[in-house]
Parts: sequence; C-alpha cells; structure tokens
Amino acid sequence: MKIRRLTVLALSGAVLAAASACAPGTASKSESKDTQTGTVKVWLYDEANRAPKEKVVADAIAEFTANKPKVKVEVSYIPTDAGPRAEKMKGAFNDPNSAPDVVEFGNTDLFGYVAAGGLADITKDLEGWTEAGGIPKDLKDTTMVKGAQYGVPWWIGLRSLYYRTDVFTELGLKAPTTYDELVAAAKQVRAAKPDMFGIAVGGKYTFGALPFVWSAGGDLATEQNGAYQAAIDSPQSQAGVKAYTDLFTKEICPAEQCADLTGGKTVEAFAAGKAGMAILPNSSRSAVEAGAAKGKYAVVPLPGKTAGSIAPAFSGGNDLGVMKSSQHRTLAVEFMTLLASSKYQVAMFDAMGNLPTHAAAREQVVAKDPFLKPFMDTLNAGTKFVPKDAAWAKIDAQTVVPTMLQKVITGKADVAGATKDAASAMNDAFGGK
Repeated sequence: MKIRRLTVLALSGAVLAAASACAPGTASKSESKDTQTGTVKVWLYDEANRAPKEKVVADAIAEFTANKPKVKVEVSYIPTDAGPRAEKMKGAFNDPNSAPDVVEFGNTDLFGYVAAGGLADITKDLEGWTEAGGIPKDLKDTTMVKGAQYGVPWWIGLRSLYYRTDVFTELGLKAPTTYDELVAAAKQVRAAKPDMFGIAVGGKYTFGALPFVWSAGGDLATEQNGAYQAAIDSPQSQAGVKAYTDLFTKEICPAEQCADLTGGKTVEAFAAGKAGMAILPNSSRSAVEAGAAKGKYAVVPLPGKTAGSIAPAFSGGNDLGVMKSSQHRTLAVEFMTLLASSKYQVAMFDAMGNLPTHAAAREQVVAKDPFLKPFMDTLNAGTKFVPKDAAWAKIDAQTVVPTMLQKVITGKADVAGATKDAASAMNDAFGGK
C-alpha cells in the first residue's frame, strides 16, 4: 500500500502550541465590508511538496468561481515556521490592506488571534452551513471562545499507541486494553529485550502525558465565568501525572534515558526499533515506515483506566477562519466552508494525508486506509484540548508541563509538589502576571 505523505500533521500539538506564543498584537479597528465582487484573498500554510495541496485548492477555486464571473480567488502560501508566520500575521492584523479574507492557522493559535481582535465571529454565518453537523462537538468547541465560533476545523492530528507486532508475538502478548495491561506488557518487553524500552515515554512530551491526566478525570485547567483556573493539581490530575511518570522506571523506560525525550525523540526511538510501544501521532507513520520498525508494527487506541475505554487524545490540527477586516465577508465564508467541506477534506487526505474532521469524510478515508481506524476510534471516543485562553501560549513557552513532569521523573519533587508548582505558574499566566 502506498504510504501517503503525512509530514504536514507534525504541525499539530506541541509545535502549533509553541508557535502560538508568537501571536500578533492588537488588530486594526477598521470596519470590514461585504463586497460581492473582486478578489478574495486566501492565506494557506506552505509545506514541502506543496503541489498536491495546490491542485486541491485550485479545484475548489474553479468550483467556487464557476458561476461568479466577477469574483477571483488569490491564494498565498505563508511560512509554517513560527517566527516568519507570526510576522505575516502581525502585519495582517495591523494593516487590513495587506490582510487576507480567509486564513489557515493552527488550532491553538486561535485564542491569541481572537484576543488580538483579528478573527471574525462567524457564528451566525455558519448557521446555514449544511455540513456543520458532521463535525464532532469536541472539535467544534476548539474553535469557540465565550460562546462564539471563530473558525472551522479543517484537519486533525491524533495520537494512538503503536506497538511492535513481532515482539508481542514472540512474547505471547496482546495489544493492551487497559493501563495495567500496558504496564505489564512494557515490563515484559523490557525484561526480555533489555536493549529496548518497554514503552518509549518522554519527560518533555506534553501531549504524550496529557491522555493519562484526562483518562484519570483530570485536566490542565477549568473555566468558570470566562476565566481559567489551573486544575493540574487536582486529585484526579495528580493521579494521571503519577500514572504517566510511573512509566519512567528501569523496568520500562529508565529516567536517565527518557526524562529528556521529546515527542520527536519518541518517534525516533520507536522507528529505530528501540521501543516495544510508543504514543505517536498518525503523522509518524512515514517515519516509522522509514526505520527498523517497518512492517513490524500495528496501532491501537491508547487504553484508558478501564477495559474497553480509550484515553482522550489531544485534538491538534489546523482551522480555517475569516479575518475580521475582510472586505468580502459573505464570499470569504462561502469559500471557507467549501474548502472545509467533506468533499475537499477527502481530497486533502488523498493529496496530503490530512485527517478529516467531518464525519462523512472520516468514513471514506478509513474505508480507503484501515490503518487510520484506531485514530478515528480515538476521535470518536472524544478528544480533549488545551485551555482556550491566550495565556496557553505563555504556559507552553515556559514549558510548565514538561518541567512538572521532569521534577517528578528525576526525583526533585513528588507529584503533589510538582503539580502545585505547575498550577501556580499556570494561574500566574491566566492572571496576566
């Protein structure tokens, strides 16, 4: 089977969250218009091997303009690197004349952009969109701020549990269905093969750790009356932090080797054949196929606490939105929803490997490629997200979560102390300190 190019999905999760730390300043207060003719400007992310994406977008433009002789669509591809992209967005927010009408952005960037006043509230604009019901509520919620919708989920990146089928078969193991089974399998792999980690986990792998927190009923923070308060030090969150950090033992993944592992290093370890299991995104498939684990692995949803449950995954990915300064609001919304439709989400999957957010599109891509079923099962079980607050950029940039994990892993603090320190840092960020 041909392996689709999935590198674009690496933008989801931590990379996108880190990029949001460079959010632009306050947007210009100039009024938008709703001109029905002229040029609709669109900014999309540039990527390696962009040609397949361009072809899909060109097809959407042709469909969009087929009955609009006085309308053109002009697409520009902006950098994916955080610094250059932030400069482009800053310029657009501050100078409406240089701004696009429709823009692609990382879903964790949305809150900073909304706080800056740069994105349009499109809640009412989407009331007549017939495909809106196909997007799961948890994904739609990632585009909501204080009850208003500022974007449409375009694609998603999820993490599930990769495991070595050859090793599991040799040792008579089955894919784990509970946390306890995962721990037992990891210990058996490590005992039988001391040169392998039972499961590769990282002290700097925020989005590998959070499913354990969410599965235990905890969270990073909770929202009340529009304000966030840290919850990482709640009893449930502490239980989840303990479940994750308990994996950093000599019998599974030694602290001296695993405390500094990032998400990227975890991918490398599994791909190189140095781990029996790893929590990796769907986008890691190409890297694994290029390594020693090629043809020797399978994927299942990361198990939760109880048999049959799935640990919630972080719903990383990209959105499409309309700029508040748009001079072609109706046309911008129409083109945005066309590009975000099930038809073009499937086309983007075929072209770039992007996982669709729309239910009908998800069914089609799983039928084409059964490898994706565990990720879709994870999505259908319900995903989680970071706090929908511009302060998340600061929290992420300050490495609050990895610092908390490493304190526990290295023995510098116990779970209670490390989570209380993290909660304090989060609350300072939420309070603007």
